[in-house]
This record gives sequence, C-alpha cells and structure tokens, in this order.
Amino acid sequence: MPAPLQMDHLLARFDAVLGRLEAFLPPAPPLPDWQAAVAFRWRKTNQRGWLQPVTNPHPIRLSDLNGIDEQKGRIVANTCQFVAGQPANNALLTGTRGSGKSSLVKAVLTEFSGQGLRLIEVDKGDLIDLPDIVDLVEGRPERFIIFCDDLSFEANETAYKALKSVLDGSVAAAPDNVLVYATSNRRHLMPEYFSENLETSRVADEIHPGEAIEEKISLSERFGLWVSFYPFDQDHYLAIVAHWLRTFGVDDAVIATTERDALNWALSRGSRSGRVAWQFAKDWAGSLGKAGKP
Repeated sequence: MPAPLQMDHLLARFDAVLGRLEAFLPPAPPLPDWQAAVAFRWRKTNQRGWLQPVTNPHPIRLSDLNGIDEQKGRIVANTCQFVAGQPANNALLTGTRGSGKSSLVKAVLTEFSGQGLRLIEVDKGDLIDLPDIVDLVEGRPERFIIFCDDLSFEANETAYKALKSVLDGSVAAAPDNVLVYATSNRRHLMPEYFSENLETSRVADEIHPGEAIEEKISLSERFGLWVSFYPFDQDHYLAIVAHWLRTFGVDDAVIATTERDALNWALSRGSRSGRVAWQFAKDWAGSLGKAGKP
C-alpha cells in the first residue's frame, strides 16, 4: 500500500476509534445561562463542575430579619459599596446557630438582585474549584457573591487553602466583581487545641506549633469584615415569632395568646433563635389552617 494511502487508512481508523470513545465520555458541562436566575449552585458530576441556576431562590427580605439591626447595617453597607463598583470586603458572619447569618446573605440577594447582584452557593467540599468558578465570572457585568454556608474545617482538611488563595494570596488578583460571604459557628473556622498554645510542647510531632496556630488564624483574617451574631433575649425572640405569625396571616389578637406556647417551644429546643421562632410560627399557623406563605 503506498505511503499516502496507508496514512489515510490510519487516520480513518483513528477517527473511528475516537468516535467510539466519545460515546463513553461524559458530555461537556453546559455554559452558565446568566439570564436564567439570580442565584446559582456549583454542581459536579464525573469531576466536572457547572453552575446550576436556582429557579426558586428563598424570597426572604431584609425587613423579615429582626433583632440584628447592627449586623444588617454592616452587611448592607458593604454590599451597597460592592454593587456600586466601590471597594468592598469579603465578609465572615459568625456566631450562635439560627441567629440569621445565612438568612441575611439571602436577604441581601433579594434586595440587590435588581442592581446586578448574583449569588453562587458553593459547598465546602467543592472549594477546591473556586479558581474555576472565578474564571467563569471574571469580566461579567454582574457582581457575584460566592456564598459558603456553615463553613468550618477539620484539622486534616486542606480545601481551605483554595479559599485562602481566592480571598487574598494568589499571584493573580481577584476580580473586582467577586466577593466571598461565609457563615460559620467558628470565628477561626478551624479547630484549636489548648496544647497548641504551648510553644514548647510536642503537638503531633510539630516542631513549631506556634506556626500551626498562625496558619489557622490567617484564614479568618483574610476576611476584611467580621460580623458577629448573638443569642436573642426573650423580647427579641417573641418579636420574631409575632412577625412570622403576621406574615402567615394570624391576627394580632391571636398572636398575643401565643407567648407562653412560643416560650415553651423555645425551651424544648434549648434555644431562643430566629430559626426556632420561624419553626414555631409555621407549626402554630399550620395548626390554625393558615395558608399564607412568606
């Protein structure tokens, strides 16, 4: 067989083999449809990630959040700067469970989505993909908050290094249309041990245990804005209960009779929080057959 014909024959066989292989390969991830939603989730299949539109985002409003006026003011001011194209900080919202940290981030999206704000929710296990997510949104006209909820790391986890790089530390500057908002019950995001405070002690064969402490603290310090949340007192808790009951369409006269039940509900849960107040309101309104939905 002449050499040109032999080469054509080999190329044809290669094409046939590649065609068969393509049938077994996963399809390429779809490009984001930025017009489909104002909120997205990062999803992965077969090690490939893509942005999934959230077609029904939580409609909570800033006015629905009671007892956290100072925290609202700081996050709203920071987000205002961001959507206006002014310098703004990555934010770490920490404190007691159920106090409104996650709800505040969602409410900010509701407030500013009309001004081009978008939210991308990323699970802790997918933080390693943050550079890919940033590449997808860089240069877009929208302003993106990357949202990491209930963020914390165990001592043997390394995904936090990708987060550190995006926050402040990569050789490439972070795009000005991206911020990270994270919530956590831990201020320093990683566990700390009494033994780590003893420079001369032997901590898991660490020669310089003090440097291990600096490594852990440096992650939270890369957030320029720290916002702390605290447990609600009884009056604030009852005010939140009343707000949600009104949202469900319960009359004020009926709401006035619910205080003892609301307090007993909180006592049984061991917490007076916004989440507990919301759960009580749903239970009470449901028992009355109210169909209202916030």
